[in-house]
Amino acid sequence: MSTTKWIIDPTHSEVSFKVKHLVISTVTGYFKKFEGAVESDSEDFDGAKVNFTADIDSIDTNQSDRDNHLKSADFFDAANHPQLSFSGTIQASGGEYKLLGDLTMRGTTKAVELDVDFGGVAADPYGQTKAGFEIEGKVNRKEFGLTWSAVTEAGNVVVSDQVKLLLSVQVVKQASE
Repeated sequence: MSTTKWIIDPTHSEVSFKVKHLVISTVTGYFKKFEGAVESDSEDFDGAKVNFTADIDSIDTNQSDRDNHLKSADFFDAANHPQLSFSGTIQASGGEYKLLGDLTMRGTTKAVELDVDFGGVAADPYGQTKAGFEIEGKVNRKEFGLTWSAVTEAGNVVVSDQVKLLLSVQVVKQASE
């Protein structure tokens, strides 16, 4: 089978993260600007190559002061590291999907394993073929150099080290060249 290229449809995709704040609640953030591609030799995407980038300046937690702090040298250091990136492969076995690869944030690259729910393939009303994926996993932000930390007077950690990644991604099949 020939290789098929798929491009992320940003209007039908979302890239979000969740992190505990003060250990009592969760803050959700989004990357509003991102792009990526999938190259697959199989209809079930087993072995597909995945490449993805997100612009740090597009971070949005619905609070501008917090967004600016996240973009600062305390966290992502957007001035020196304007993007985060991922490169890896989808592995399918017995209906279970994993996304394995290298995640790079703030100049640090670590291997990650994310769970994938493959939603299937469908044609949209405009004749485009699309595939959908729900991707989820956790990373330790400090392993990527996002080490800012604070503790309240009561001893509560302000920001958890564990960050939950949640991506809902729709990709569009590209015409053969």
